[in-house]
Amino acid sequence: MITPNLTMLEKEASDKGLLLRIQFRKPLGIWAFKFVVGELMSKDKIQLLGEMKGWAYQNTKGLQLDVMKVGQNANNKVGDMLWAATMAWALEETPCRSARLLAIYDENNQHKALQRYFRRRGFKKVRDIGSSPLDLPLRLVWGGAGAFMVGDCEEVLDRSYRRWSE
Repeated sequence: MITPNLTMLEKEASDKGLLLRIQFRKPLGIWAFKFVVGELMSKDKIQLLGEMKGWAYQNTKGLQLDVMKVGQNANNKVGDMLWAATMAWALEETPCRSARLLAIYDENNQHKALQRYFRRRGFKKVRDIGSSPLDLPLRLVWGGAGAFMVGDCEEVLDRSYRRWSE
């Protein structure tokens, strides 16, 4: 299977009537990024279907994923495109080879669903982040308690791209 790059993913999204865009900055050696997928509704109007936000440090190998949203009316392939594009960009433009996230603990069933969703993407649970003083730094970064998970960027890209291109 061919490993997609960001240019290829943008073209494939366009072929399906979608716009894939990235916005990023690199102040003080930290990449802050936002990917969006939208649909052109008219010449002057775009409907946002999904977004992924995060950051990466220049001196580490871990992409930090913060926000992933897909609109209720969006095709489920939008999430696949966001994951694939984010991982392709990370592999092309940053030293990151792994990604980290927190499956936030909001409500028991929702938390289980989030963990299952992230496992299907290729993430593995490392540990629970709770109320321990040692957990405070991670709680501050991600804004809550939950399951701290790590995934290999190439594996997440491969799984997401396969789902996107089905």
